[in-house]
Amino acid sequence: MKKNTLHPRSLHQGRYNLAELVGDFPDLGVHVFRNEHEIITVDFSDPQAVFCLNKALLVHHYKIKFWEIPSGYLCPPVPGRADYLHYLADLLAEENGGEVPRGKQVKGLDIGTGASAIYPMLGNRLFDWSFIATETDEVALKSARRNVEENKEVLKNVEVIQQLNTTKKFEGIINSEDKFDFTMSNPPFHASPDEAVQATQRKIRNLGNKKKGKATRNFGGRAHELWTEGGELKFIQSMILESRSYANNCKWFTTLVSKKANLPILQKVLAQVTVKKQRVIEMGQGQKQSRILCWGW
Repeated sequence: MKKNTLHPRSLHQGRYNLAELVGDFPDLGVHVFRNEHEIITVDFSDPQAVFCLNKALLVHHYKIKFWEIPSGYLCPPVPGRADYLHYLADLLAEENGGEVPRGKQVKGLDIGTGASAIYPMLGNRLFDWSFIATETDEVALKSARRNVEENKEVLKNVEVIQQLNTTKKFEGIINSEDKFDFTMSNPPFHASPDEAVQATQRKIRNLGNKKKGKATRNFGGRAHELWTEGGELKFIQSMILESRSYANNCKWFTTLVSKKANLPILQKVLAQVTVKKQRVIEMGQGQKQSRILCWGW
């Protein structure tokens, strides 16, 4: 499976070297097989295979030895998550003489880090950045903290904090004296449980998978991970409006935007709050297209 639309710095260009990945993470081996096209691959509709593949990528490329996700929570695709960080690094480089800033003095805020804590862990391993990561769900919070704590190098530079107010993104997290280089977020895409189910069914059809139960578990996730009232549009609108109160605390506020049709509406909201700078960064991994919306004062 070629991923030739990944960021140029991505460690995941071309086909996965499954032999090397199995060498570093032997549990992946039971999921590797030769398909009808004589290609060595894994079953991407099998949740355990997907988890093992992503864990192998973390071990092999990022030296992240411990990484677990509670049953029923989303397993993030590592290449796409790393891409968001690479594009953020480019954004920061524009204000740093063209060089990607590295080191613990670069501080990020991950809104809704999930059970995996994937963004701060990757950001620390790629660029040695430090992070505050927030989460509202208590099971995900406990898992995120354990993933960070079991990786000692990451632990020094990542703090996972519970956001007690589920309607807020920054309030209760950012203090008046705090300074962040960026914030990041991967909002719930869907506006209702039915919409989330329909999206799951489309993924199942795209995989050509007959084992609906297995694929549904793979793409299931917890409710707060998949949908929120008003979908990503309302979530990001709320984030933009709240960010005004923290204009002096952060150089760049950023978020993924899954649905391109939402961009014009969000850009109107940015105009209403009179941001001084904004950017849309296009991203693509295989068939999936997404974009990062960035703004600041």
